[in-house]
Amino acid sequence: MTQTIERPEVEQETRTALRPDLPWQTIVWDDPVNLMTYVSYVFRTHFGFTPDEAERRMLLVHHEGRAVVASGPRESMEAHVEAMHGYGLQATVQRSSG
Repeated sequence: MTQTIERPEVEQETRTALRPDLPWQTIVWDDPVNLMTYVSYVFRTHFGFTPDEAERRMLLVHHEGRAVVASGPRESMEAHVEAMHGYGLQATVQRSSG
């Protein structure tokens, strides 16, 4: 006598851990050429920072050698870097660490 064993249907759940795309950052670097007042002016003009915020970020550039001035999609950050180069400032794009 042959016995048929029915296998219950088991739904297998497949989960893919989707890590959201980390934002990119525009970094402005210190240089020996531009005056601190000019860097603050650029930050106010281009990014729309308040005078206090522009001053704070300029001082980060001056004392720490760099400051994050924007964060977002890579294409936008690359546009900011090009703009900073147009103002004569040294800037790069980097991936946010989280």
